[in-house]
Amino acid sequence: MKTWLAIGIVAAAGVASGQSAAPQPPGLQAAKQSQHLAIAPITPKVPTSWKPVARVNGAVLVERDLVREMYTIFPYARQHNGFPKELEAEIRRGALQMIIFDELVYQEAKRQNLTIAPARLAQAEAEFRKQFRSDAAYRQFLMTEVNGSHAAMREKIRRALLIEKFLKQKVEDPAWVTIAQARAQYEKTATQYKHEELLHIQSISIIPPNQTSAVLKEAKQRAEQAAKQAQEAKTYRDFGLLAEKVSDDDFHVNMGDHKPMEASKLPPPIVQLADKMKPGDVSGLIQLGNNYTIFRLEARVPAGTTPFAEVKVKLQSEMQKQRTEQLRSALAQQLRKNAKIETL
Repeated sequence: MKTWLAIGIVAAAGVASGQSAAPQPPGLQAAKQSQHLAIAPITPKVPTSWKPVARVNGAVLVERDLVREMYTIFPYARQHNGFPKELEAEIRRGALQMIIFDELVYQEAKRQNLTIAPARLAQAEAEFRKQFRSDAAYRQFLMTEVNGSHAAMREKIRRALLIEKFLKQKVEDPAWVTIAQARAQYEKTATQYKHEELLHIQSISIIPPNQTSAVLKEAKQRAEQAAKQAQEAKTYRDFGLLAEKVSDDDFHVNMGDHKPMEASKLPPPIVQLADKMKPGDVSGLIQLGNNYTIFRLEARVPAGTTPFAEVKVKLQSEMQKQRTEQLRSALAQQLRKNAKIETL
């Protein structure tokens, strides 16, 4: 897992572990993690201001890079005409911490004499050029960003690669979790994987929007018609398409699928009926207050313990994320310890 590195340019669309509505400090921020180095051209919404916002051991960080980092943390701002007012200050603080962290990492990478192979640098340059629609667009960007200097642009890319390389050595590689380590953690915490009986159902629900007699009568008629159609649905897909078409509950957008859940969290009438059904069966019409439900039993899982094979990938990911956050946090503290940092 490599790091999204803003080399003075907005990171390309997509964030590895989901987008966060609020920034996180360097030790917790996952928005700069990705499978590859991806760099995109400047967005028109990023200002051209070179106003200093911080100094890190004498190196000046500027407003435009700070705003780019804000868009990396909160990319939804591009679609919503800016940052939410209630979050903007927090996003800005998080972005400032990130660009300071990147600069500290870059300076430490240089101090340790890390280098980038010419072939890797050339590859990154080529990948960057592909982000532009034309050579003219690229030249225009160079003029705005580095006064037209290809050499200066190459140094920005080299900086990004050095940060990436350093973080791979100090964070990414040490954070890797093996299958054996995940299994040991699973065995240590096995009780949390115990579960009661699980039911996997699809549902069709008819929910009257109000309690007037006319509406309730119409809802009952719709429910009875839906129940007849549901009985003819012989497969997961057939029932799911019907749910998408006629159901009023929130699950209709997902083929009526509730995913496996503990039986105790479902209404008792559904559980009682499910006890008498086999996978693939469709229930009759169930009235719950003024609402009506029909469900299809997809599967039943007896009470027991979820096997390691089913949680392995998720457990590895969670452990690796936790290690990554811990290592980044420790690294940030270490780099800041003797650094001279001024916010302006």
